[in-house]
Amino acid sequence: MTDAAMTRPTVSPFLEPGLRTKPSSLAILQLSRDNLLPIYLQEPSGEHDGYAEGAVVNTRYGSFPHSTMLNVPWGSQIRASKVDTGSRGRKRKRGPRDDASRDDAEENQPETTDNNATEAIGVKQAVADDSGFIHVLPPTPELWTQSLPHRTQVVYTPDYSYILHRIRARPGSTIIEAGAGSGSFTHASVRAVYNGYPSSAEDRKGKVFSFEYHEERYHKMKKELTDHNLDGLVHLTHRDVYNGGFLIDGKSPEADAIFLDLPKPWEALPHLSRRKPQNQAKEGEDSAAEWTSPLNPKRAVHICTFSPCIEQVTRTVSAMRRLGWVDIDMVEIANRKLHTIRDRVGLHYQTDRGVNVSPHDVEEALERLAEIEERVREQAARPRDDGAEDADTAMKNGDEAAKKDDDKTSAEQPPFQTPWVDGRLITKGEPEIKTHTSYLVFAVLPREWTEEDEAAAFAKYPCGKEKAVVGSIDKQTRKKERREQLQKIGDRKARRKERAEKIAEAVE
Repeated sequence: MTDAAMTRPTVSPFLEPGLRTKPSSLAILQLSRDNLLPIYLQEPSGEHDGYAEGAVVNTRYGSFPHSTMLNVPWGSQIRASKVDTGSRGRKRKRGPRDDASRDDAEENQPETTDNNATEAIGVKQAVADDSGFIHVLPPTPELWTQSLPHRTQVVYTPDYSYILHRIRARPGSTIIEAGAGSGSFTHASVRAVYNGYPSSAEDRKGKVFSFEYHEERYHKMKKELTDHNLDGLVHLTHRDVYNGGFLIDGKSPEADAIFLDLPKPWEALPHLSRRKPQNQAKEGEDSAAEWTSPLNPKRAVHICTFSPCIEQVTRTVSAMRRLGWVDIDMVEIANRKLHTIRDRVGLHYQTDRGVNVSPHDVEEALERLAEIEERVREQAARPRDDGAEDADTAMKNGDEAAKKDDDKTSAEQPPFQTPWVDGRLITKGEPEIKTHTSYLVFAVLPREWTEEDEAAAFAKYPCGKEKAVVGSIDKQTRKKERREQLQKIGDRKARRKERAEKIAEAVE
């Protein structure tokens, strides 16, 4: 086991990241709005890859040693540092003289205590630079979806947030996921069902049972779950669910919700039944043999299938109807981001970047037109020699006029305001909807009502001893009952009035 695994916190950073960054923990570096980089923060322990400052992250915005990102509050802005990148990766052949000098240095090196260990290993203090900055963010399923290594088409935030809502995922639920892929939905679902880590095998907590058929993706996903400390909350299995089903060591996971991201979900649906389907009995097998269902027998089960083609949806819906699923419907998510910005419009923004240099209202446009007309009149009123002026005189007059206009414009400029409060606050949508085709099919499988359930309900709500049943009496009887009720109400009012009179007499 590596040092990072031994010092990993007991709770996943996706669930409880804490207030500050820690060594060996996952962090998301925000380089720009949509450019995120996941890294594991390393505590400096000497020269690393040619850097005296230890591990360093190199970006287009500068170099950022890990030491500058440790023990800082999440969301902090990290300034770039000056590091020596010239010697990184340079290696030369060693000779006998180098080995001898190294041995002499080791013999003459004094012993150091634990307090001076950092200085002994030669960790250089990082010096701030002016090249740029980044932000260090805690890992969340939303940020992980944007920054994870894509092994397959991932389920994005707009899709899985709606899916988890529709399948009733809540703390303590058990979810079956088939088609783990890149792990986007896995991280989101484990956060939705999380209500603590199980203390023992019998301790039932919220859990995700994930299945992946591709062996290479399975091993990569397994390593990610271990690095993120989600082993106790996610049970990952390498299996073909079309043939192998969803049992865990022959036992039922008792799932409350199901998500299938498979090419052929209709082939996996027969395994998600409360009773063994007739067409599932193999040749020579007793059809009446005991069959274990992976579903929770005490609750209705909600399911969602993720399909990119409408032909897949058609076959999936047909299979659901044959197997007893109800409330079947299909949804397509079309997400469009809205960006809130400050719209700065005006002629006084001459040198600012990202502004619209045009009149912001009619008055400013009229003022500018009046200035132009005045300038034209002044130009026409100037005396001319022989009908024209030489080039030097024209250039000099033009420079003086431009300088005069600049002085006037600067004098008329409004007082300085910070950019984030200057201008109108507007919202603009994306010109294009950036999404992928995905059809979400939802359905519900009701719980079975057994004789034991009927007996328990009868014991709690006994039938046959009712004094009156609504609808079984005639009109005259209902009128009589109503008169009796009104009489009782009148008697109560009379008694209250009598008590009030007695109290009033006693007071007098």
